[in-house]
Amino acid sequence: MPVDRPSGAEPAPRRVGMLVVVAVVALLLDLGSKTAVVAGLSDRAPIRLLGGLLTLRVTRNSGAAFSIATGMTVVLTLIAIGVVVAILRTARRLRSLPWAVSLGLLLGGATGNLVDRLFRSPAPLKGHVVDWIELPHWPVFNLADSAIVCGGVLAVVLASRGLQIDGTRVSGADAGEGVRDAGPDADDGKS
Repeated sequence: MPVDRPSGAEPAPRRVGMLVVVAVVALLLDLGSKTAVVAGLSDRAPIRLLGGLLTLRVTRNSGAAFSIATGMTVVLTLIAIGVVVAILRTARRLRSLPWAVSLGLLLGGATGNLVDRLFRSPAPLKGHVVDWIELPHWPVFNLADSAIVCGGVLAVVLASRGLQIDGTRVSGADAGEGVRDAGPDADDGKS
């Protein structure tokens, strides 16, 4: 018997599948780029491209974004593990494709930097993250950082538009009262 769903809604496993695909792609791009950069640029002077708009420069960051909390690598590693666990637990309620993309970017980026912290020198749980992309007047970053920022910005946009992880939408006038309606991205629970 066919299941009636609002247009655009799919069962949760498809949304979780999208989250996993986005996370794996972000992770593989990050790990691949870091491997190539460390192998090819570690002992070279920075490479300036596009008239200095982009510089490829290998750095090691023991802290968080913008070199905040340097020397607290173990704490940052534990926080990253907590973020990964929280995203995986949240995935059980996932019914929204945009949220799947957002959480996938966050998961892939967090995992990419977590891999560095777990396995790179100087020691397990104390590894320094490889950063290699530099823009003028901006700290050096990597593709994992980019995925985290893009996923975070998308999450803010989705939340500000009232779209919930479960696919329901909180209407603007009713947001303070917590009134939800099954939006076009919601699952009707019949799956």
